[in-house]
Amino acid sequence: MDLHSGQIQGFLDSPSDNLYAMPVLVRDLKETHGGRNTVIVSPDVGGVVRARAYAKRLDAPIAIVDKRRERAGVSEVMNIVGDVKGADCVLVDDICDSAGTLCNAAQALMDAGAASVSANVTHGVFSGPAMERISKSVLTEVVATDTIRPSDAVLATEKVRIVTVAPLLAEAMNRIAHETSVSSLFE
Repeated sequence: MDLHSGQIQGFLDSPSDNLYAMPVLVRDLKETHGGRNTVIVSPDVGGVVRARAYAKRLDAPIAIVDKRRERAGVSEVMNIVGDVKGADCVLVDDICDSAGTLCNAAQALMDAGAASVSANVTHGVFSGPAMERISKSVLTEVVATDTIRPSDAVLATEKVRIVTVAPLLAEAMNRIAHETSVSSLFE
């Protein structure tokens, strides 16, 4: 689900489908952010396609965090591209590992005038200092799917909420078994 690099499919010996958590996360956003002044934000240039896809489904504008990565695991926010003043910003990403990027981006968005910042991620790795960073950050909430079983520390953190992709996976398996379209799940 939400392969970090699409080329991974080329290394598999059997046919595979790259499934997307977006339908689950967009439904959750509609339920929690419906009617609010929401801006979808890509935490880096590499996530712009994902942010546009979310924004299209939510009929919301997008913004981009322009960051510079000096070395692996260390990033510095340079600019915010787009208008976030007074908006409820939602960072969308495929993976949250140590939470450094999300927390830095959230602070930069608040410094740029955002009303609030939350995040939606497919894979909540939440390694090392992630829970401490999230707890101390300006993020109001991080929503992650259950593609990775959350640890007790993750479940105990008030700022993290887990949503399930089980029905989406079940529907994809059903469609494969009945030889019907899997891609139409994501249109």
